[in-house]
Amino acid sequence: MKIICSKADLVKGVGIVSKAVPSKTTMPILECILIDATTDMIKFTANDMELGIQTDIEGEIIDRGMIAIDARIFSEIVRKLPENDVIITTDENLQTTIVCEKAKFDISGKPGEEFSYLPAVEKQGSIEISQFTLKEVIRQTIFSISDTESNKMMTGELFEISNNMLRVVSLDGHRISIRRIALKDEVNDKKLIVPGKTLNEISKILSGEADSTVSISYTDNHIVFEFDRTIVVSRLIEGEYFKIDQMLSNDYELKVRINKKEFLNCIDRATLLVKEGDKKPIIINIDDEVMELKIKSQIGSMNEEIYISKEGKNLMIGFNPKFLLDALRSIDDEEITLYLMSAKAPCFIKDEEESYIYLILPVNFNAVS
Repeated sequence: MKIICSKADLVKGVGIVSKAVPSKTTMPILECILIDATTDMIKFTANDMELGIQTDIEGEIIDRGMIAIDARIFSEIVRKLPENDVIITTDENLQTTIVCEKAKFDISGKPGEEFSYLPAVEKQGSIEISQFTLKEVIRQTIFSISDTESNKMMTGELFEISNNMLRVVSLDGHRISIRRIALKDEVNDKKLIVPGKTLNEISKILSGEADSTVSISYTDNHIVFEFDRTIVVSRLIEGEYFKIDQMLSNDYELKVRINKKEFLNCIDRATLLVKEGDKKPIIINIDDEVMELKIKSQIGSMNEEIYISKEGKNLMIGFNPKFLLDALRSIDDEEITLYLMSAKAPCFIKDEEESYIYLILPVNFNAVS
């Protein structure tokens, strides 16, 4: 094999597929990136058997062939090459030579035939949304997944297609994040549980442009994202997701309208007094036209007032400030609405169309303050 491509294209291609290289594996071949130049395209592939990514780059193929190269070494080499064209050559003994200007590297490769290709997915259905929308939806929900493997369902997000709407849901036992997007084309109803790791990696690759689309296709076991010159194939999490609708309620005894930026900045200031890992709640006292926010820790205390408009009773309630911050940072509206029942019932932050819903459980501030 002999190929020529620019350093910039090489770095971009390697950077994209590297996200699917496992950090630990008992199969050394999976620690590699496959360079496939057997057709008219230069394709890079990485696969950890749960997530696989393939992308193609511009370049010239002098001699066709393929080789699997250690991802870590290859990535480091290409990143530090001069800004010029790179020539990659392999011989019959799998020795790979990488040349750029006066820099020359010789490294051992592995047979490309031993590499695990991306699974062939016979698509049962597909939807299309903009890259911007998908990137935003991931940003606005991914913080609510659980980072512990004790409940596999909580490490993924529900993609629920119903009545030509896509509803994306994440939860971790303390909060729920929901985003709803209208779909352009009619499509059959479907529920998929997508691993959070997959969505995290995809969000890093997406350009986020509004006029560029992502095709999302799926089977019962896999989901495929196709955009630009990249294909991402991921296994789905098996099982039935939580019954979300039973956790949601339209009942409330207090409705609060508040400036989002003021609310966010106030909570942000309060957290200056909380050490990382400290579970100090922020106590919110809602009165007629004023919301008072208080926090007390070993470092000190703070209280601040914000003007609000409200309907309903007065209420004092405590929250984990991080959960409020995560939700507020994901909302783009200038003003937001909070719906509350009591000091022990969840708080809902949502817009009238319910294009977003954030449910946050309160904390017992008397017990922890």
